[in-house]
Amino acid sequence: MPRRRTTSSASSTAPSAPSAPSSSPTPRNRTPQPVRVRRRSFGDFVKAFFAFVALAGLVAGVPLALALTVGWPLPGGAPSLDWLQREITVETFLHILTVIVWLAWAQFTACVLVEVKAALSGAGVPGRVPGSGPSQLLARQLVAALLLVGATAASLTPGLSQLGQSLEGNQRPAVAAAQQTPGLFAQQQEQAAATAGALAEQAGQAEQAAARADGGGSAAHGDTKYYRIQPPEGRHHDSLWEVAERHLGDGRRYKEIFELNKDRVQPDGSRLSEASLIRPGWIMEMPGDARGGELVEMPDEAPNVSEQVQQQISDYARSGDHAQGGGHTGGGSGDARVSLPEQRPAPATPAPATPATPAPSAGQDHATPAAGEAEASFGLPEALLAAPLLAAGLLGALGRRRRQALWQSALGAVGGRRGMEPPTPTGDAQDVQDALLVGADPDGVRLLDRSLRGLAASLAAESRALPVVYAAWMSGNGDLHLQLAQPAGKPPAPWQLGQDQTFWMLTRAEAERYEEAETAAPYPGLVSLGTMDDSRLLLNLEAVPGIVSLSGTEADRAAVFASVAAELATNGWSDRMTITLVGFGDDLTPLAPNRIRHLDGFEDLFETMSAETRQRRGALGAAGHDSVLTGRTGPAQHTRWAPHLVLLAAQPSDEEALRLAELAADAGRLGIGYLVGTGGTDLPGAAWEMEITGQGRLLAPLLGLELDAQLLPVAQQRAVVELFSDADPEHGSDGSGGSGNRPPFLVDVSEQGRPAVYARLVGTYEIIGLDAPDGDRSAQLHEALALLLLHREGVHPRVLSSALWPRGVTEDVRDALLDRLRTWLGTDPDGGARLRTDATGRLTLARSVVSDLDVLRSLYYEATQGRGAGSRQVRGRLLTDALVLVRGPLLADRPEGRYRWLTHEIIDAQLPLLVADTGLALCEFHLERDRAEKAIEALNAALRTAPADERLWHELLRATHATDDTDRLRALAADLIGRSGARGLPPRTEALLDELLPTWRDGAAAAG
Repeated sequence: MPRRRTTSSASSTAPSAPSAPSSSPTPRNRTPQPVRVRRRSFGDFVKAFFAFVALAGLVAGVPLALALTVGWPLPGGAPSLDWLQREITVETFLHILTVIVWLAWAQFTACVLVEVKAALSGAGVPGRVPGSGPSQLLARQLVAALLLVGATAASLTPGLSQLGQSLEGNQRPAVAAAQQTPGLFAQQQEQAAATAGALAEQAGQAEQAAARADGGGSAAHGDTKYYRIQPPEGRHHDSLWEVAERHLGDGRRYKEIFELNKDRVQPDGSRLSEASLIRPGWIMEMPGDARGGELVEMPDEAPNVSEQVQQQISDYARSGDHAQGGGHTGGGSGDARVSLPEQRPAPATPAPATPATPAPSAGQDHATPAAGEAEASFGLPEALLAAPLLAAGLLGALGRRRRQALWQSALGAVGGRRGMEPPTPTGDAQDVQDALLVGADPDGVRLLDRSLRGLAASLAAESRALPVVYAAWMSGNGDLHLQLAQPAGKPPAPWQLGQDQTFWMLTRAEAERYEEAETAAPYPGLVSLGTMDDSRLLLNLEAVPGIVSLSGTEADRAAVFASVAAELATNGWSDRMTITLVGFGDDLTPLAPNRIRHLDGFEDLFETMSAETRQRRGALGAAGHDSVLTGRTGPAQHTRWAPHLVLLAAQPSDEEALRLAELAADAGRLGIGYLVGTGGTDLPGAAWEMEITGQGRLLAPLLGLELDAQLLPVAQQRAVVELFSDADPEHGSDGSGGSGNRPPFLVDVSEQGRPAVYARLVGTYEIIGLDAPDGDRSAQLHEALALLLLHREGVHPRVLSSALWPRGVTEDVRDALLDRLRTWLGTDPDGGARLRTDATGRLTLARSVVSDLDVLRSLYYEATQGRGAGSRQVRGRLLTDALVLVRGPLLADRPEGRYRWLTHEIIDAQLPLLVADTGLALCEFHLERDRAEKAIEALNAALRTAPADERLWHELLRATHATDDTDRLRALAADLIGRSGARGLPPRTEALLDELLPTWRDGAAAAG
């Protein structure tokens, strides 16, 4: 099966040249399509009536009301010094307010007059009244709504067609030239679109007549003009619209230029197939009436053109209409083309999957998202196994959410903690959690983040701007390729040039040498779309010059949208961003409540994004930047230049699409990206078009891409959301403790409950009850047993193998290890194996295999909610026994390079909290009997494992104060001040010291 498609679609929106064969496919034009002009509705007349009432009230009613109620607010005589000594009364204050209202009325009236004059005269862009942006915008809308339904409304174009273009004072970039219709009034959008279509049709007819007149050949050299596409300036690219606007007097005549030049071979060997995809250095034949100093008539004279360019234009002139109408091959056809990097292994078929990193074979189809299911690999969801960056982001965010829940639960009362043990997932949620553990590639995320930030820091050190990056490719061997929108010179070391000037490459070995860089994330809008051969594509949504459209069935699109939203919300290579989901995804909010927001419909989106677009334009202008990229270099301002990515799943109407296209015209430099779903094709304003098939293939023919799409089907999406919802500290909690505090595995803490195998994990790792295993296998066997002991609910074999062999391992090696582990653990007296497999296929340990962490949890539970809850003596003994078990941090002597799976666990947060709770409970037990020294001893024992727990220090201060030893309390306060460093003491600690030792600040000042 071919891995990329390079032919253009057979459909076309532009008229074909007469000389083109009828059977040859015509490239599709992605420019907006005109929509039919609808008649004025009753609602339009209602809007006009209310606009008239509003204008009458504001222009005539306000001054009349002021004159009748307040009168003349200014003083009747000349000002004197006595005024400054007079008392300010209510009447004086009202007069001041009246003056302000008169000034606001005068400004608004001036705005109305300016707008009415511009509309009636048809002069185009109205003048701007200084300092009256919102007032002029309101006046503009009211005047337009009133005049649009008048008898002369048709004659007001083009005057009204220009409304709304002067407020910001920023010229729209070339990308949106084809859809440059104002977004304030739907009627004027429709009229402008219809006019553009009529002019294009007339131009096409005129061109066909001229072609017939000269037999289909080129015009004579002396009568033909040529234009060479100029290189970009900053982030602004030349476009056919701007060329037509400069040299033909009307940007809408760009189609004439396109028809004259389509499919003709350019000097670099590529062809023009899309009106919006042109390259610097290309040559365009111009219509005969073109005017301007940049045009060249060849081969007669070209005094300011080099001989090389003269020769290129001469060769291009001779090509005439002989170009074939078929598709093109080779390199990209425009600046916005995405191509696969060449510096990579390129096998004919993907490499065989390993148990740790599964990959679909060349002939294997993904499950159809419409069915709501995905194929399973070894009993786990395939979609998440094949999405390592998404899985890593979700796993990291889930861990942070669970840790946050633990610390929030620490504010609960001692002995009544809620959320001590996070709920154990079951069913689909358990399968998804296992898939995240197996499929995640945290090292890949770390290297990607460090590489991008390192690149930004290096460029900033050289005073160079960040290049515009359309896409990033992560190859199977770990190399990173950035595809630039245009050549940006030599990259800073250790980056290298790739296959051409638009590729920058960094090998994995060089990326490993990068350290943490204190700079803003340069390309936070990168998001995984899928794989091609063994390379993974990340598209930079915020840099796309316009809208990215995604076609396909609603269910198939939903799986792509969910994957994109989930990765953007949780990825590890961004700082902050806003993700707006329109018409879908309200259930995805738990993934990142601070990033994701949900809007119900298009009108809400348009209102929100219009305001943000204006705000960002103004902020860039005030800061002196031409794009968010220049704002991210130098003194980074993370929040100000954070991206805003909009995912609109439902197809907009033609009118909404035109408004959205105008809104997205300048989005690339503002850090705003749009991904819009559509049931068909030809979405107006779409710069890049993609299609998702029912077999999980993501197709983008114009970009030359055919990917195995990254999906998040609905069943897995629900399971992921369930994991995050269950991790919420407020989820299913009544604040009373209860079952939320019950450990997943309780052991018999009596003398009769001695286990057969006892592992000491809290502190140094020791095992009692088993012979030492073979030296070569000892480390792996101990690590596998530790993983099983920390997950008494069971461990999937795939999770175990990925934990022990993060880079993958074959099934026979994994099974051999399990056999050795089963033999080492042995059997119970009843003959049952101590390593077992449950009904779901997960590995579990027999109850006779116990760790000291199991005992510690059980002792605390019995002391606070079991037998000790009703007996003070039993509670004191159980808490004392629990604290004796604590010998240090978890697995204190673990060898370097092993136990890396602990970074995905929350036991490193659970254990200190459990030890602190135990120490606090034992302290309370002793203080009830006025045994302050015993309480201090318990707290000091807990502090050795949980030194950062503020609650322990507070109780230690109270216990020390109970000894009535002021010097001892003062020494403890000095110790706390020394530990706090430059940050100072927490506010609650300061407040407690103020209560217990009012003179502590004097000692702190003396020490300082």
